[in-house]
Amino acid sequence: MKRIFLIGYMGAGKTTVGKDLAKRMGLSFIDLDCYIEARYHRTVGQIFAEKGEAAFRDIERRMLHEVAMFEDVLISTGGGAPCFFDNMEFMNETGSTVYLKVSVEELAKRLEICKSTRPVLKGRSGDELVAFIAESLEKRTPHYMKASIVFDAEVMLTETDVHEISEALEKIV
Repeated sequence: MKRIFLIGYMGAGKTTVGKDLAKRMGLSFIDLDCYIEARYHRTVGQIFAEKGEAAFRDIERRMLHEVAMFEDVLISTGGGAPCFFDNMEFMNETGSTVYLKVSVEELAKRLEICKSTRPVLKGRSGDELVAFIAESLEKRTPHYMKASIVFDAEVMLTETDVHEISEALEKIV
């Protein structure tokens, strides 16, 4: 029975690497945000807007506990999930945690491309985007660093890079 949690900031590659690694290891793949959206028939953004962050974080915690009972699964968490309640400790107790570590500059490059799909980033670009990511990452890093594995995911430009990351992770999780 295997249970792996991928954590890290948005844009770190949790879903991209997660899908590839799960396939390679013969595990089911669950994106926690997608799981929440399917259960609540609302996007994460809509839940935030309608219920507020505190209610969303409670939903996220409950859904994390639910999917953590599945066996032979790789779970890609939302970027904030490890930072609330006892979520990080819970994930460490119930499986292997992998922090996909990426620099602020690289995250900004990745997120500039897809910021229109991420409500918290809308209207931010250039230095403002970099400053927002740096501030958020500074708050979240102490939680992320509690992961059982910290993995450098800085280079992820091609499909080959993704496969190489998955191959390396498969050997250590």
